Amino acid sequence: MISPSDHAALLSRARSFLEERRPRIEARLDQLIPRETDPPERLHAAIRWSLFAGGKRFRPTLLLAVGETLGAREADLLTTACAFELIHTYSLIHDDLPAMDDDELRRGRPTCHVRFDEATAILAGDALQTLAFKAIAEDEALEHTTRVRLIAELARAAGTPHGMVAGQAFDLASEGRAISEAELRRIHRSKTGALIVGAARCGAIIAGARSLETITRYGEMLGLLFQITDDLLDATATAHDLGKTPGKDLRAQKATYVTLYGIDGARQRALEAYAEACAALDQSDFDADLLRGLACLVLDRRA
Repeated sequence: MISPSDHAALLSRARSFLEERRPRIEARLDQLIPRETDPPERLHAAIRWSLFAGGKRFRPTLLLAVGETLGAREADLLTTACAFELIHTYSLIHDDLPAMDDDELRRGRPTCHVRFDEATAILAGDALQTLAFKAIAEDEALEHTTRVRLIAELARAAGTPHGMVAGQAFDLASEGRAISEAELRRIHRSKTGALIVGAARCGAIIAGARSLETITRYGEMLGLLFQITDDLLDATATAHDLGKTPGKDLRAQKATYVTLYGIDGARQRALEAYAEACAALDQSDFDADLLRGLACLVLDRRA
């Protein structure tokens, strides 16, 4: 187990990496998205309202961290990293819709369908999804064969039968009924974990990694850890802390790690997932401290 002093050092390194890379992620996102003045103006304003509402940019940062750890250049990683953020933002817009989670607050301000309207929000999500694949397809920093492989990874992570869209369907089907931990893991392995695993794998692919086994296992445990901490925050944090409506999982009768095991039990499972994420890196032949630091960051997240 990592000592408290080592944990603090790893956490500091990860926070520094996140803060250093975030402005470059933001700048590249800005380049990939149409201007608000480009027609259709209302649609592009909705896209930018959602994409630049804040957020930690965790998924693109993870891709950059894995890729740079394994020797890739940031310039080769950045566009694919941003493609994951485009997909993530599209999913948030659609999740917030009345037909899904029916939420009015996201990242501290009105959700896309509240600020604009439902039809525009649906189209904004649709556009972000297609822009993500376009970004990778047109990334001339990468070989054509690499782009095809990355597009396949992103599609697998975002779609079905084991990706984010499937996870949302599993989640909706579980509302109001008791489910097992195995079912809960299936929901979140798809809904939350798939994009996190995909981001980690794409970073390794761009770096030319010979094997993706270690990074995949790390990503799986990191995704589990992210979801458990998300469940804990939904149960314990305020709207000011979260930037979104807390307690909505309980009101929607969703199964979470908190509803299954209570707050203390969920915290214990978060610690176990954190330990497994770090353990996945123990046999690696590269300096994995930055990746361990990202696991520390997820474990200690407050929003």
